[in-house]
Amino acid sequence: MELTPEQLVAEFQDAVMELYFARKRIAVLESENQALRAELALAAQPAEAES
Repeated sequence: MELTPEQLVAEFQDAVMELYFARKRIAVLESENQALRAELALAAQPAEAES
């Protein structure tokens, strides 16, 4: 299947947009992950102090 130049450009633009939103989602997930790790570290501190 051959694509016309216009179709290739459209496919490329779609891929760029998908990458843009994927990177935004990755940034959100990394932020959530960092917050959860901090929460876990705080929750583990009292348990460590007791032992």
